Amino acid sequence: MTIEIDVAVEAGDWAGEEALHALAERAVAASLARLGLEDAESELSVLFTDDAAMRKLNAQWRDKDKPTNVLSFPAFALSPGDAPGPMLGDIVIAFETVGREAALEGKPFDDHLSHLIVHGFLHVLGYDHETNTDAEQMETAERAILADMGVPDPYSETD
Repeated sequence: MTIEIDVAVEAGDWAGEEALHALAERAVAASLARLGLEDAESELSVLFTDDAAMRKLNAQWRDKDKPTNVLSFPAFALSPGDAPGPMLGDIVIAFETVGREAALEGKPFDDHLSHLIVHGFLHVLGYDHETNTDAEQMETAERAILADMGVPDPYSETD
């Protein structure tokens, strides 16, 4: 893979760093392949943390005083389809929120985590869901990437 992924575990009851790195690599590789960006050379940071740290970040950067599942911090403004530069940015994921959502939705933890890594990665690549058109484009990409990974459609009412 041509994307160097730096994985760090800051807090939370996460699996080992090696397993998280493998999961992140798999999600990023599937995303790059689906989007036709296999030749991209860049760096990405993925921080695995807990709800307390995520709440602080969400308050600081989004004025929302609550934890969220994933936050993305693009290094540069990209539009969908743009080739990334030398730095993509950072993705931060909160353990308790991921676990709560997976349990509530009846999904395996790793499937939900894979979805959130893909979701965060698409954000650093310039995808967004602020408008219905943008959301449809992003969700279509997520569904295709996750299907390539063998992960069921996260937006399906029956899964």
